[in-house]
Amino acid sequence: MEGFRGPRPPAGVPEPAVPLCNGRLNLDGYGNRGSSFPGLKKRGHALGNRSWIKIDQDGNSKILELDKVTIMRHCSLPSRDLRLLDPLFIYPSTILGREKAIVVSLEQIRCIITADEVILMNSLDGCVVRYMSEFCKRLQTNREQADDLPFEFRALELTLELTCTALDAQVKELELEVYPALDDLATSINTLNLERVRRLKGHLLALTQRVQKVHDEIEHLMDDDGDMAEMHLTNKKQRLEAYALGDIYFQNDIPAETRVVSKSAPGSPVRSISGAQKLQRAFSNTSPSKHGSLMSSSSNGENIDELEMLLEAYFVAIDNTQSKLFTLKEYIDDTEDLIKIKLGNVQNQLIQFELLLTAATFVATIFAVVTGIFGMNFVASIFDLPSAFNWVLIITGLACVFLYFSFLFYFRYKKVFPS
Repeated sequence: MEGFRGPRPPAGVPEPAVPLCNGRLNLDGYGNRGSSFPGLKKRGHALGNRSWIKIDQDGNSKILELDKVTIMRHCSLPSRDLRLLDPLFIYPSTILGREKAIVVSLEQIRCIITADEVILMNSLDGCVVRYMSEFCKRLQTNREQADDLPFEFRALELTLELTCTALDAQVKELELEVYPALDDLATSINTLNLERVRRLKGHLLALTQRVQKVHDEIEHLMDDDGDMAEMHLTNKKQRLEAYALGDIYFQNDIPAETRVVSKSAPGSPVRSISGAQKLQRAFSNTSPSKHGSLMSSSSNGENIDELEMLLEAYFVAIDNTQSKLFTLKEYIDDTEDLIKIKLGNVQNQLIQFELLLTAATFVATIFAVVTGIFGMNFVASIFDLPSAFNWVLIITGLACVFLYFSFLFYFRYKKVFPS
């Protein structure tokens, strides 16, 4: 394929101005005419190299530039699994067990864990730097000490530990901001305090979704024995190596005459017996009831107790963090209910004052009607008495006052006003 340069032009015909590369035109000289969108990658650059950190079993780390295809071939992963690790895409927290690797995407830690190495996506985030330094330190410290957990479980344990610790720290920071803000809002209801609580509530909802996803992912793994068995990469690697060694020993153990007979007579009984012995040796380390594939890790013979205990420990930690968030949300809801009660009380007081003002206006209107009648220009015998006008005012005023207190008594009787 490297020697292919496209069809050569006939003799005497000048070569084109645009050079040919692997049978395709190089469009860079034409102002990137291949793509009209500046943010869109070309097909040839879609699998660009990314910076990764490789950590081996001895705690040695080095930075590598790897492309997507290389990682897919090295770890036997499909392309959709690598999309979970792409920082350009927003995916929730995920832990996937595959044939030869564990794909982990928890918060800012995005890595591929195999039986003997960790390929960590390089980033300047504090969690990534802390993961690299802490994991290398633990591997170098425990190099001479026997550890019950296999390599992939130790790598997964540190990922869960840093994720749970980071989320719990964010929850504690949020608690330090939310509780004083809610107390200030309960004391003084104003626009500034309402805007502050609204911003903190949005942060709380986003953090709750992140914690909930990690919680659900760990719970899903604990509930599925097949997924937990799929993550025993060291066990699967040892079985594969044992099978390969057994196959080599079996081939070396067969005499030359037997191999000649097997080649000349494919259906001979010697070949059939040898095949049966080969299968028996391949499945000698497995349970007698297991008749599936050699690499199948969902069988009942897999030991998943170690991983289940590990997941259970961090499930308790993330569940505690989730409980803090739920308590915080309940406190916010209680504060909102208190504010609604206060606002409702103020509204009731305004309605009561409006009712009193309406009754007073009605009584004053009656008094104004009486005074307006006597202010008209008509002849009546009552105007001949000097004290008649004073008596009219006194009687009308007393009647209005009596009517007003009658309204108040009626409102109290109907429990419109508190007693």
